[in-house]
Amino acid sequence: MDKILDTFQIEDTHYASFANKTKISIENGKGVYAYDEEGKKYIDLTAGWGVTSIGHANPVIIDTLLEQGQKIIQNPNSGATYSPARSKLVSLMHEILPGNLTRIFFANSGAEANDAAIKLARKATGKLNIISTVNSFHGRTISTVSATGQDSHRGRFNPLIPNHIFVPYNDIPAIEKVIDNDVAAVIVEPIQGEGGVNVPDPDYLKKLSDLCTRNNVLLIADEIQTGFYRTGSLFASDDVKIDILTMAKGIAGGFPFGAFAVTEEVHDKLNIGDHGGTYCGNPLGCAVAYSVIKYMLDNKIWENVDDISKFTFKKLNEMQKEHPDIIKDVRGKGLLIAIEILDENVTSSLNSKCLDKGLILNVTHGNIVRIFPALTITKEEVEEGLKIFENSLNEYKQFN
Repeated sequence: MDKILDTFQIEDTHYASFANKTKISIENGKGVYAYDEEGKKYIDLTAGWGVTSIGHANPVIIDTLLEQGQKIIQNPNSGATYSPARSKLVSLMHEILPGNLTRIFFANSGAEANDAAIKLARKATGKLNIISTVNSFHGRTISTVSATGQDSHRGRFNPLIPNHIFVPYNDIPAIEKVIDNDVAAVIVEPIQGEGGVNVPDPDYLKKLSDLCTRNNVLLIADEIQTGFYRTGSLFASDDVKIDILTMAKGIAGGFPFGAFAVTEEVHDKLNIGDHGGTYCGNPLGCAVAYSVIKYMLDNKIWENVDDISKFTFKKLNEMQKEHPDIIKDVRGKGLLIAIEILDENVTSSLNSKCLDKGLILNVTHGNIVRIFPALTITKEEVEEGLKIFENSLNEYKQFN
């Protein structure tokens, strides 16, 4: 216990904390399980906020880190020199990305990828305004905070970057009203993740793409959370014409890494020096991302996502029918799922009970439980987690 108390004390005293942290100290993990410093076992249904896409401590990642780390981690002159690890990843991504997205650049995070997309869209079009949607989340840099459609994220950081227009999500007429207002790009999540796992109409992205094309406006698909089979398909925008696609989270299985891809038309309007970054496309990150994506492809991870998704939604919908006084809604796609609870106080109590019983969940907006586990999770593991959640529900009702 002293060891854990030391960890808590050191971080609470000296670490710049910007979150209300849960009092557990995770020391290691394996697959969908995590273990604290005392050895207590937890089932993790958050995947580190969607990044440990093929599980904790996957041997594929460990072997790659060791192999590439023994070669070189960072190039001389950084991205201004060539790298076989980078070219190998570029080749693989060229194979799997939509055919019109021919140019790829690597970043260190989703926020960096979105930041670059917004900046380069303005450069490529010569226009200023960016349309975003209410309840969107695009990152925590000043640029991406400015593009995020939530007052709780924006209001505390004035002055924000100007020239952002916000419209309701899943509302094409609202975009039609403002799209001719010197708009460089529309940035949109195919499914809003942090905003509450909000799923639009099936034809929303297609209509949005057509509208952007007609108005010479670029469409930026923020697939930071939805990409790499999180919702079943490789990208949630697979069947839609996109001008800039941003990626991160699951791309490298937990290693900090991001990317964006642009069309040749966009690339032709950019110049040397328009973008860069010391660590962008570093050999270690590229090698890990390659190994993770190759693992997903070789193991047909989308089949497991589809199978587990159907099973999970069936169980959760049954729970909702049994507890309509607690569960307002169950929604999502693939393994990006939200359970909306009617009362924030109930959500807090349930989350606490689940944690005590060894289940790690994510709560956003006070009353929305987000479930987005490793894509390798089995039915038995999902059932184990959902049983803890259901037992916590029953226990809450018994004593309240």
